[in-house]
Amino acid sequence: MAIPRPSTADIESAARHFGFHFDGDAVAAFTTVAGYMLTAYDTVDELYDEVARSQAPERAYRFPAPADNPLGAWYVTAEISSGADGPLSGRRVVVKDNIAVAGIPMMNGSRTMEGFVPTRDATVVERLLGAGAVIAGKSVCEDLCCSASSFTSACGPVRNPWDRTREAGGSSSGSAALVAAGELDLALGADQGGSVRIPASLCGVVGHKPTYGLVPYTGAFPIERTLDHIGPITRTVADAALMLTVLAGSDGLDPRQPDALSAIDYQAALTADVTGLRVGLLSEGFSQTASQVDELVRAAAQRFTEAGCTVGEISVPWHRHALHIFTVLFNEGATYQMLDGNGYGLGAEGLYDPDLMAYFASQRLAKADQLSESVKATALCGHYCLQTLGGASYAKARNLVPSLRAAYDDALDKYDVLVMPTVPYTAATLPTGGEDTVTLLARALGMVGNTAPLDVTGHPAISVPAGLVEGLPVGMTIMGKRFDDATVLRAAQAFESLCGGFPAAPGTVPRSQA
Repeated sequence: MAIPRPSTADIESAARHFGFHFDGDAVAAFTTVAGYMLTAYDTVDELYDEVARSQAPERAYRFPAPADNPLGAWYVTAEISSGADGPLSGRRVVVKDNIAVAGIPMMNGSRTMEGFVPTRDATVVERLLGAGAVIAGKSVCEDLCCSASSFTSACGPVRNPWDRTREAGGSSSGSAALVAAGELDLALGADQGGSVRIPASLCGVVGHKPTYGLVPYTGAFPIERTLDHIGPITRTVADAALMLTVLAGSDGLDPRQPDALSAIDYQAALTADVTGLRVGLLSEGFSQTASQVDELVRAAAQRFTEAGCTVGEISVPWHRHALHIFTVLFNEGATYQMLDGNGYGLGAEGLYDPDLMAYFASQRLAKADQLSESVKATALCGHYCLQTLGGASYAKARNLVPSLRAAYDDALDKYDVLVMPTVPYTAATLPTGGEDTVTLLARALGMVGNTAPLDVTGHPAISVPAGLVEGLPVGMTIMGKRFDDATVLRAAQAFESLCGGFPAAPGTVPRSQA
């Protein structure tokens, strides 16, 4: 099918956008030239249909009834397996709904993607199926994954299994809630500002954000190429390590990844001795809001001494600057790539999803008013700054990243891992409907002070349950050197062993214990 040719009015509109001033003859000439140029687009369309277009497999799924979805955490349920015998044989996994499962609807928490069905599995889904896992469905996530709370999804709020009046955290809200509720074994999340670790913290489960580029992002809906991560959400550290072993490694399709990554058995690495491991409390990660959370995490960290580790405190002043760097990168990067660039943007190697880009391009305008307040705030601020400052602030923020990364690296030369609260408070009650926009945005975007910096620098970080405050979970972050996820997981496993395992939400029985 031929690409529609521009009219003279279309060319005049384009000229105004770029500040060109043409007379009628010039407009006519450029209209003719554009028509000639578009013959190349026709050829590319034909070649793509012949060579590269994929067809979605027939896979059964259903949208669960409210009675079967009391936490609001399921988007669709399914039962997909390859029949392969592997390290995840029979393990049930839910996939965050910004990650493509071919033939299964992908809404990404947003009316702007409702009705879209991808034709390819994301690389991480291929790897799970190849390892014998059963894909049990898709979990609800926040609107375009732009919230750290769990009330922005177009599907409705996701409720915390520990207290259904409270938030589950976001944006991988459904994944964490379902694991915490014991409805399945394992979950995939994605993390650009804390979206794996925050819901894991608030729901009392394990959430690991791998080193940037360790796990391929191919087939997941991007937000900002320099911030995108995928990682596991599980009940135990051992399961997180097992999932990471399956997921990690270059796929040759993701520009976020190094060309070659060494294969590591992260689960086997858990057995290494932690005696002498140096654990540093990151001073600037404390004293943010809730003193009870600080006290609990400090006390939890001291338990490492029982395993022969040393525990000290270290200051990283750049940690307090990091959130400002993230805010600039997220606002302008997400506006430029995810919104104006229809998810993928342009100018990078890798596998694109042209069907998703075309679908989102039309629907994000047709349904723009139905986007969440957090997406609107990001778009409005990002567009204003890009138009006013020409992207210079984004460039400045990117140029500050090496200094920020070096500050953490310097601290990690003195300590093997750094520890701090994942979220400075416990899960808040879900909004009741009377809150103003500013209050809601503060809730949705205000939890990322200790998580977003590590999306910017790419350091691996895991959130593990540290204990309870007034009956609600508190998460402890353990971060380490880039591409040393094994040490981060080993420290987390040592802490889990010292605790005798992590507690389950009241009234739930994790499947591994069922």
